[in-house]
Amino acid sequence: MGLSDIAAGLTVTTRQRERGVASVDRTDAPLADRLEPLADNLPVDAATAAELAEAFAGGASVGDAADAGDVPPVTAAKTLHCLGFEGLTPFSPIQRDVLADWLDARIPRTDALELTGASEREFALAAYVATHDTLPDAREAVESALSAAGDAMVEKQDALGAAMPEGDAR
Repeated sequence: MGLSDIAAGLTVTTRQRERGVASVDRTDAPLADRLEPLADNLPVDAATAAELAEAFAGGASVGDAADAGDVPPVTAAKTLHCLGFEGLTPFSPIQRDVLADWLDARIPRTDALELTGASEREFALAAYVATHDTLPDAREAVESALSAAGDAMVEKQDALGAAMPEGDAR
């Protein structure tokens, strides 16, 4: 059986979404200045948000980024979520389903807390992440500002990889 036999009868039923061309604005404006117009929608001021983003993007944990920004870890996680960083919910997919049931008023909060096994703080953070969208302008500002730093990190990793001896690929 050839590829043409396998593909016989296949039809496309949906279209791919046009996303346009990605652009990166590598202006010299500091991240804090770029986030200033969005400060009213962030849990912290623009300077602290920039500090959290830079620390987290640099490899720090949420807790370490919070220490760098001198804010509680939950506030740091909320801010990073608003800035477009992914994976900041403390819940697994099943716990998120239970949270969704609570948010849709299908179960009481006490039952949702019990079923998730989460602490009050974890539950509150998961609810915040589930009910607050990231700020698209903030995501663009962060990606643009940190892309130059990311390029430098990739160059360092490439240099390190070149210096390492080849392993046995068996």
